[in-house]
Amino acid sequence: MLLYNSIGPNPRVVRMFMAERGIEIPRVEIDLMGGENRREPYLSKNPSGQCPALELDDGTVLAEITAICEYLDEKYPGPSLIGATPEERAKTRMWARRIDINILEPMANGFRYSDGIKMFQDRIHCIPAAAADLKQIAQEKLTWLDGLIAGRQFVCGDRLTLADILLFAFADFFNGVRQPINQDNRNIVAWHARMKARPSAEA
Repeated sequence: MLLYNSIGPNPRVVRMFMAERGIEIPRVEIDLMGGENRREPYLSKNPSGQCPALELDDGTVLAEITAICEYLDEKYPGPSLIGATPEERAKTRMWARRIDINILEPMANGFRYSDGIKMFQDRIHCIPAAAADLKQIAQEKLTWLDGLIAGRQFVCGDRLTLADILLFAFADFFNGVRQPINQDNRNIVAWHARMKARPSAEA
């Protein structure tokens, strides 16, 4: 297998997931800033033009981070970061979906349409007028999540899951790009510190 890697929170999700599971896969670095992901030969492997992508031994290419992580979780032996039972897996997927739609998407698009617009304006349809509202939506949902994780070590309780890795990779990245973590969200702040202290955060 080959992992097509680059900068940004999306590839970091997969790298962190792999680090937590003890999985090592050869990497090919894609120059995201230079637009290598938006031209051939990369587009033949991943027509969406996004990173990361995982090329399997048979030539199949997986290009969505949740699909890549779930595949690796099932492919390699060891404690699952999705869940050991149907109930655990359903709970992880529920929270990963909520986090993705309610927090990560508005957070990322808020960046793409404003602070990152020079990079994205010729790659996707940008809506600058929506940027501030999208950032606000992400913050409101983080505050919502803050109340729900009171007393929990991780999003799903006492077990680290893909949901935590998804949220951390994005919240940590954008914390340094004009979307700081609200310090009033004490549960999120404490959770972020716990995640930041994990060796996988350096992946």
